[in-house]
Amino acid sequence: MGGPESASNGVGSGDAVGERDLRVSDVEREHVGQLLQRAVGLGMLSLGEFTERMDTALAAKTRGELNSVLIDLPGVRLVGQPAAPPTTFVNTAPSMVKHPRPVPPIAAANTAGGVIRARMSGVNRRGPWQVAPSLQLNNWLSGVTLDFTEAIMSTQVVEVIVDDYCSSLTLIVPKEATVDLNEVDLIGSSINNKVRTGPPIGPLHLVVRGRVRFGSITAKHTFLSHWRRMMG
Repeated sequence: MGGPESASNGVGSGDAVGERDLRVSDVEREHVGQLLQRAVGLGMLSLGEFTERMDTALAAKTRGELNSVLIDLPGVRLVGQPAAPPTTFVNTAPSMVKHPRPVPPIAAANTAGGVIRARMSGVNRRGPWQVAPSLQLNNWLSGVTLDFTEAIMSTQVVEVIVDDYCSSLTLIVPKEATVDLNEVDLIGSSINNKVRTGPPIGPLHLVVRGRVRFGSITAKHTFLSHWRRMMG
């Protein structure tokens, strides 16, 4: 009984039956989410299948439940298997799919330093907050607002690296600021840039890069600045 049941969940027949009943962490759920994202990029999964499997992965409590969304995808390392080089899909056929630009790993902190990591939450940075030269965003099912109008910058150019899923990002910038959103890879997402792209002419230039799945990014001025422009 242990053999067939384990095989159906991606665990070898020689593993203990209890292995698939071990609890999984948020890090393991995120690992599976990244594998599913790559599967969409390679055309292995449709967007509907991706959404359904992500829902299962986010709700999974054990390794057996988590691995069930990966069993038919080739070339992946399942949760609980020995560590291996960075996981990639085996793609033997030529592909015209544009692969997302690699994004640096996100620290496990919530909003410490230059990292914002939210899960089903709302994050707002307003007032005189310290802006690091590089901001890393890793948000799931969350809404994030970064207001730079009173922020304290240490550099003119600030890099914003996003790796978001089902989240919205709003960037509010001063009057003469510029925002470049040309290096963001989108999957079922939208971008709305109401600010000059560049070159930098003011005290702040935001360069946003990374990837957004089923989310949105909006860059805009404050309502007061927008109203003043409308009134001439």
